[in-house]
Amino acid sequence: MSQYQRLLLILNPAQRHSPALHHAAALAAASGAHLHVTALIPSLEILSLLEEEPREEARQNYLQDHRHWLEDEADKMRRRGLRITTEVEWAQKMSKQILQHVTQIQPDLLIKQVQHEPLLKRAFFTPLDWQLLRNCPVPMYMVGATGHALPRKVVAAVDASSEFAQNSGLNDRIIRQAMGLALQCDAELHLVHAYEVSSVYLGDVGGGGLTLSQLSKALRRSLEKTFLELANLFGVPAERRHFLLGHPVSALSEFALEHEVDVIVMGRFQHNDLHGLLGSTTEHILYQVSCSVLAV
Repeated sequence: MSQYQRLLLILNPAQRHSPALHHAAALAAASGAHLHVTALIPSLEILSLLEEEPREEARQNYLQDHRHWLEDEADKMRRRGLRITTEVEWAQKMSKQILQHVTQIQPDLLIKQVQHEPLLKRAFFTPLDWQLLRNCPVPMYMVGATGHALPRKVVAAVDASSEFAQNSGLNDRIIRQAMGLALQCDAELHLVHAYEVSSVYLGDVGGGGLTLSQLSKALRRSLEKTFLELANLFGVPAERRHFLLGHPVSALSEFALEHEVDVIVMGRFQHNDLHGLLGSTTEHILYQVSCSVLAV
């Protein structure tokens, strides 16, 4: 049985050429899942300048135009055998309404286009995608600008240095989600861990008479042992195991570009968790890679 029975795509109808619809349709076709598409339209401030009656007429015409477009797209997919339903509505509070739809529909996967925000804006306001990463109760498939609609290369990015990721089973869930996606799409599965040695982790280099170089090598051996145990547990072939040196965001970004990765599967933490390393890495990777990110 497919691991995906119900998919929810959140769409911005103003971006009609977004690849998110094609990615969602390809995944629905491969899995046989029911695809529900919700197009949420942000309020148009310019309409507030109109009188009440013409304002309401303009709102309805705008809404109807998007409904016709989305239904036309859905009909094309239905003719290809997809099970798809659609809805279009206004959104006053985007994050809240998306989460309400997730609660109502209970999808196996929430699919959404990555919404890039300028660095200055991110300094003062939490981006919508970050809000969803911190609060969405189901896995999120964040569609990037590049990559095949049906993934051919899937990467499970685990954190062998995080006790929380190990003890909570998060690394296992990342790998299982990646394996399920790869199996569904007949894609290659790769396992990756990126680590960076720093004084934050090594502490006092004079302790026990060990040098920084000795501590660095000891840490690498320990992390690599944990990484290989995970790889062996899930049967990942040796040629698809990648132990990278460098900051996780930059190392994973470079790996994804060099190896033409379609999807990186990563862990995330709910907003009330204090273990922020993996979570923040996943949030920042959205703006660094052009491929898609599946956040578990």
